[in-house]
Amino acid sequence: MCKSEKMVGISRRGFLQAGSLAAAAVASNGLLGRVAWGAEAPGAAPLAEFGYGDVILASDLHESQLWTTHDVLMALSEDSLLKPFRQMSGMPAPGEDLGGWYQYNPDYDHLKNFDAGFAPGCTFGQWVSALARVYAITGDETTREKVLRLNRLYAQTIAGDFYEKSRFPAYTYDKLLLGLLDSHTYVKDPQALAILEQTTNTALPHLPGHAVEHDVMWRPDKDPHDVSWTWDESYTNPENMFLAYQRGAGRRYYDLGLAYLHDKIWFDPLSRNENVLNGRHAYSYVNSLNSAMMAYMVAGSEKHLRAAKNAFAMVQEQSFATGGWGPDELLRAPGSSDVYDSLTKTHHSFETPCGSYAHFKLTRYLLRVTRDARYGDSMERMMYNTVLGAKPLQENGENFYYADCNFNGKRVYKEAHWACCSGTLPQVAADYRINTYFRGPQAVYANLYLPSTLRWTENGVALSLTQEGEYPYEDHVAFTVTSSLPTELTINFRIPSWAEGASVFVNGKQQKGLAVPGQFAAIRREWKTGDRVELELPLKVRLETIDSQHPDTVALLRGPLVLMAVKQKQEGPVPRVTREQLLAAKRVSERQWQVSSANGPVTMLPFTSMGDLPYTTYVKVG
Repeated sequence: MCKSEKMVGISRRGFLQAGSLAAAAVASNGLLGRVAWGAEAPGAAPLAEFGYGDVILASDLHESQLWTTHDVLMALSEDSLLKPFRQMSGMPAPGEDLGGWYQYNPDYDHLKNFDAGFAPGCTFGQWVSALARVYAITGDETTREKVLRLNRLYAQTIAGDFYEKSRFPAYTYDKLLLGLLDSHTYVKDPQALAILEQTTNTALPHLPGHAVEHDVMWRPDKDPHDVSWTWDESYTNPENMFLAYQRGAGRRYYDLGLAYLHDKIWFDPLSRNENVLNGRHAYSYVNSLNSAMMAYMVAGSEKHLRAAKNAFAMVQEQSFATGGWGPDELLRAPGSSDVYDSLTKTHHSFETPCGSYAHFKLTRYLLRVTRDARYGDSMERMMYNTVLGAKPLQENGENFYYADCNFNGKRVYKEAHWACCSGTLPQVAADYRINTYFRGPQAVYANLYLPSTLRWTENGVALSLTQEGEYPYEDHVAFTVTSSLPTELTINFRIPSWAEGASVFVNGKQQKGLAVPGQFAAIRREWKTGDRVELELPLKVRLETIDSQHPDTVALLRGPLVLMAVKQKQEGPVPRVTREQLLAAKRVSERQWQVSSANGPVTMLPFTSMGDLPYTTYVKVG
């Protein structure tokens, strides 16, 4: 790569020249079209994240997901966690195999038993990362001590043989890198960066040196007929390499980030708004867009920002109403009927914890850079309709992997244990906090509406913002300010794009013209203890089509929630209703709606309330 052309001395002016701001028109029959993405970013520096410990959540659903995953990780045997590293490095390896993806199987054959031994040790770094984030949330010393022990035990196993024997050397290195960075940042492990250097020095000779496409063989000593040796994901590595540089690990990580940017056949065409998504592995290529965002945020590359923004818009065009994407883990051609076809052809609609983790990071970066509230809308939709409804991680490694948008859908565990989604789910559960609020100079942005309290200091003044309400089931959200001294700042509140007729009140007085759908409502004033902001976000029902080619296949939404139709049996007929019947859905309890049909009433539930019932995300209208 030519640094002078792509990375050095680049101005941030005009990095979002292309793109429409307009939302698609609302048709007279009540259908909403897709949103066009491409808001101009302000010239200001990106918004900052608050710390994990700055936000206290009071949402039982979110907290349950965090503590369920944390309990599982804390209970795992350390010998079992280190076993594949020790085995592959030729060391004594006491303890029981965890099994599933995590175990080492020197005779692994994906054609005979795909899952057992598929990616040994691949989630170790993610689990260390999640534990470090929980320590940042709680200050729990038992959690910190586990992180320190795991890092030191892992350091004893570092050997090139591990990477040589792994089908995923770049993937696993990437996760180990992040686990050590989070140990350094949140646990203050004094040895983390030294262990990272040892890891990097050992791993690099076994990595390709640059981004290699998924499904391309780059290891000449491996069986060319065994395609499982081509599934590594080196093109996702720059995000955490740039992050390592940003967090003080050294200039080499900046240079590595540049070297692994997947420019020629991925970021370059995307920056020109050329759609090259078709056929690519969905989660990993969407996740690679976070590397493009870090190339902008750390190295100033406007090209990579354009690539990420354009690609995100392309992914939105082929997303389900839930926010999920990538049926059968593949991105699709623009204008194709592939997403619609998947409603009958697969139950593997969206790789949920991994996909949502990538999506949350990407929308978080984009929101921070552009201040476009619609990225928050997308994050919220993904949260409520996919990962927040994931079945809990089990002690034996059973994990929820695919959200199912099939006409004959059901929530089930993946057949294999300790798959990749067991690594990302704990990270997702910790990250709800850093997705909820952001900060700028003398400014706070409320992005997600969750019962919570944000605590921070502004120019020496201690402040808190406490959020209450039953959103997304009720229209009303309330915020109360506490401040050690009266202080002037701007508090911004996301007004969702669908919230027509929204209103904002400050201390009981309505603020006229402030609540514009798809924007942040900015309130600047001198705040003092007891000041109260109330939002009314009308949760009107609406319909969204699966695509423009199949206007009679629709999902019913209310605010950010997709209301899914419960079926009498999984293989039963898809409910057939009219548009008018769907739009007249009647609420029969706090989290249950009912729709009339020619065959009797149809129960409609959000994904988080579905339990083990059979359902369909989409219905047919006539």
